[in-house]
Amino acid sequence: MGHQTQAAAEAARLSPEHYEPARVPHEVHRYAGRPRTLPVGHPGKVGLLELTFAKLGERTELVRHYQKPPLQIMRPLYFDPHRPDMPITFVMSTGGGIVQADRLRLDVHFGPHSAGHITTQAATKVHGMDHDYAVQQVFVTAEESAYVEYLPDMTIPHPRSRLYQRTVVNAHPSATVLVSECVMVGRLARGERHQYDVLAADFELSRPDGALVALDTVRLDPGGGSTVTGPAVLAGHDLMASLFAVTPLAPAGEVADVLHTVLAESGLPYGVSVLPGDVGAWVRLLGSDPVAVTVALEHAWSALRLLLTGHPAPHLRKS
Repeated sequence: MGHQTQAAAEAARLSPEHYEPARVPHEVHRYAGRPRTLPVGHPGKVGLLELTFAKLGERTELVRHYQKPPLQIMRPLYFDPHRPDMPITFVMSTGGGIVQADRLRLDVHFGPHSAGHITTQAATKVHGMDHDYAVQQVFVTAEESAYVEYLPDMTIPHPRSRLYQRTVVNAHPSATVLVSECVMVGRLARGERHQYDVLAADFELSRPDGALVALDTVRLDPGGGSTVTGPAVLAGHDLMASLFAVTPLAPAGEVADVLHTVLAESGLPYGVSVLPGDVGAWVRLLGSDPVAVTVALEHAWSALRLLLTGHPAPHLRKS
């Protein structure tokens, strides 16, 4: 009976209903097609990673783990001197980046009173595509009084790449969730700027009852003839980053003020606003120096950590 249940669960994971979004933005979906290489659904084309964390004793532990390449992890690490109870988990890809017809899904679940940090081992490269497009979905669930950080490295679209990236956060009103997104407009060292076909990203925040709290959409569509360098979009800059802080641990106005203060020191153009319902605050910033943008995000993260937990952010060595 156990084998039958496991087989049924595996079949459900590999069904298109699980790894395909219910809706793909038309800017991306117009490239749908059957690749001459491995099509959607073949082994290696559907990457799944499921992580469940729970508070056990004095620290948070990984209690359930399922992975299907190209997505994988090694094991959570505990090297934050200020938060030895908090695991830091690096998501890796065995494929060297996202290619056409990839369908990637990451599910992260944090139980009551648990805490953890999820990031990527390196930047996510989106390779050029002749047919179809790629999808990367991330689902973050934070239960009662959980503290969750999902702060991946930047996404770098290569020429002729097409990506729909969807991040869905379901947070209990007593939970805290920090989420960042950063995109570079191409491989700057090679002089590539906006040579991708389309990059679409959605950020969704909801409550356990299904109520939608906030929705942020990004559509960068140079392949469709849209202007992406104008004042209402990137304004001639090469990087765009966002940081969302959903929390009841401090008033939304105070969270916004902290972000204002720390980012004003960066010298980068940015905007900060409270989230709907005063559930937190968020920031979007622009820049053309990858190091400067990365440092600004790290400073914002550390300032939020200090405000919400009383401890600074740890240094993550990735190189």
